[in-house]
Amino acid sequence: MTTAALDVRHRLHQARLYLCTDARRDTGDLEDFLHAALAGGVDIVQLRDKTLDVRDELELQPVVARVAAEHGALVAVNDRADVAQLTGAEVFHTGQTDLPIAASRQLLGPDVVLGRSTHSSEQAAVADRDPDVDYFCVGPVWPTPTKQGRPAVGVDTVRAVAQTNPVTPWFAIGGIDEQTIGDVVEAGARRVVVVRAITGADDPQAAARRLKNRLAALS
Repeated sequence: MTTAALDVRHRLHQARLYLCTDARRDTGDLEDFLHAALAGGVDIVQLRDKTLDVRDELELQPVVARVAAEHGALVAVNDRADVAQLTGAEVFHTGQTDLPIAASRQLLGPDVVLGRSTHSSEQAAVADRDPDVDYFCVGPVWPTPTKQGRPAVGVDTVRAVAQTNPVTPWFAIGGIDEQTIGDVVEAGARRVVVVRAITGADDPQAAARRLKNRLAALS
């Protein structure tokens, strides 16, 4: 593993606030939005927009990467190993029904950080045991429109995962905002993934800063 890859993994271990955002085509302010959110304390950013075709995503990923580099944040690509490979993404994330972790590792090599979505304590345990999984997410904790049809797993699942003391970094995800973040931290999560708490904020920088400060204060 290269020195750069080790540095990325160190930054992953230090990360607390992970943002998923759409391409903001309605407002046309993706770059400005990213600058604001990352200045507020976002550690990892993922462009996740199911309305994008692959050509559009390939055009936008370098914008995300450039802004992230300016703020020292990591960039995650979701689902598409080809996009991750072509854009040189540091992080690649997949769900339970997407490309298997072993296949992702085979395609992308030893240096790319691999993340996995999990929806139960059992799936989390499998991810924690997999040496190719660099981090995993647990959720959705609460119902969320970004995961239509996916049942919420509840805070009790977060607590059950935390009680196993995973050696792999993990994030709680799904319906987390300034009102609910205390519940997942109390249950044992120390890292969170958010969407609307920042993408829907009038002031994304202030929203990100408040979430980051809450994580620091509660953890």
